[in-house]
Amino acid sequence: MKKLTVRQLAGMIDHTLLKPDATLGQISQLCREARENGFAAVCVNPFYISQVHTLLKGSGIKTCSVIGFPLGATRSPDKVAEACGVLSAGAQEVDMVINIGALKDRNDVIVRHDIAGVAGACHAHGAILKVILETGLLTQEEKERACRLCVEAKADFVKTSTGFGNGGATVEDVRLMYAAVKHAGLGVKASGGVRTYSDACAMIEAGAARIGTSAGVSILKEALAAK
Repeated sequence: MKKLTVRQLAGMIDHTLLKPDATLGQISQLCREARENGFAAVCVNPFYISQVHTLLKGSGIKTCSVIGFPLGATRSPDKVAEACGVLSAGAQEVDMVINIGALKDRNDVIVRHDIAGVAGACHAHGAILKVILETGLLTQEEKERACRLCVEAKADFVKTSTGFGNGGATVEDVRLMYAAVKHAGLGVKASGGVRTYSDACAMIEAGAARIGTSAGVSILKEALAAK
């Protein structure tokens, strides 16, 4: 991998705060840090999307929200409605959780339909869709099948984890997902437990185009110190 500049690395990070006790003050600080560091996006829960959209206006930094989060077990129409709500409030990127139970039941029609509905809503608003697989709960076959369904449903990215499930991103999973979707032009987002500069570099080396983390500021400080 060609060594990234600090600016290039920052442009691959989704600066994230999804804790249930996040306050508006913390969200505002998140947006200030994103502006100061040039992150790709700020990712927050739906309640804060309109505020984030306002705080990031004119910065070029994307506003991102999560759908069906963190379990993925809500009904497909509800996921679409939730996506339409955050898109109308200013979201430019959406990270949705796959229907994990349906995937394990091999009900691929349901899983594909679930993703395709949200993808259609996103694309109608000029937004992109990242689909969270929650890889810590899946077998290798399930990960590969989930990636195939994301391609068929016209998602834009596949993403490893919510950060709330059983395990986070691993190099092996990112490599597997990248191999499964690169032919179709989808990106891979590594999220869950990416806390250090070396973590981020390992994920990018494996094929990640985005890094979802709450540790973006400290990762960039490490990157600067390594120069």
